[in-house]
Amino acid sequence: MRWFEIALVSLTLFTGLVWLLDKMVLAKRRAAREGLLDDGKEPVLVDYSKAFFPVLAVVLILRSFVAEPFRIPSNSMMPTLLTGDFILVNKFTYGLRLPITNQKVLAMGEPSRGDVVVFRPPHHPEQDWIKRIIGLPGDKISYRDGRLTVNGAPIAYTPIGSYQGRGNGAEMTGAQELSEQIGEHVHRILLRTESPLLDQGEGDWVVPQGEYFVMGDNRDNSEDSRYWGFLPEQNLRGRAFLIWMNFDEGVDFSRIGNSIP
Repeated sequence: MRWFEIALVSLTLFTGLVWLLDKMVLAKRRAAREGLLDDGKEPVLVDYSKAFFPVLAVVLILRSFVAEPFRIPSNSMMPTLLTGDFILVNKFTYGLRLPITNQKVLAMGEPSRGDVVVFRPPHHPEQDWIKRIIGLPGDKISYRDGRLTVNGAPIAYTPIGSYQGRGNGAEMTGAQELSEQIGEHVHRILLRTESPLLDQGEGDWVVPQGEYFVMGDNRDNSEDSRYWGFLPEQNLRGRAFLIWMNFDEGVDFSRIGNSIP
């Protein structure tokens, strides 16, 4: 989606500059020539720029500093988020950032353990990914046998049962579904207990300052910090908070308006 961001910023700047140039220079020249060389009408480019600039500016401000929509492209956050979910991301929770560069210009808050965040992964900086923050700077994380330990304290799990997937998530049917609590966030996760040879990304990590450890809720089907390392703070895009639409094999109205735990 970075191409859209670049296009939106470029069009907003272009139409804004055309509008400003017309207001400061061109309109005065047209008024001086009216009745002599032309009829004083605005050029088509100026007319369109004046019409579209306010709309583009509002969209850019809302998208960059308030809330931005994203679509979930994979099953890595099942069962919390499904392929085809359209979500809203709060863009000011962790501070205001400039579009395109993602440079923070105003600090407003810090991520909490358990937050679901959208970010640009270090190895794919042109893409937007979504995972859950497991480890904060300074935390000691351990993951073994499908169980997390944070700073020496095992995370609490409650078995739910066998998961029944649908649509693009049907491949996860039969996975073990559990309830997990990280910080103040109680959410569900999936484990593939029937795949003993599957690389579970087991290990121990100490999160460096200025970085985070992230994982998908679909623990055996997620490319996350277990495999590519820590997430730098400057790569954060915002906190996911709402599902506003789902379209997989049709619209799933039951998911519309659901908050993201």
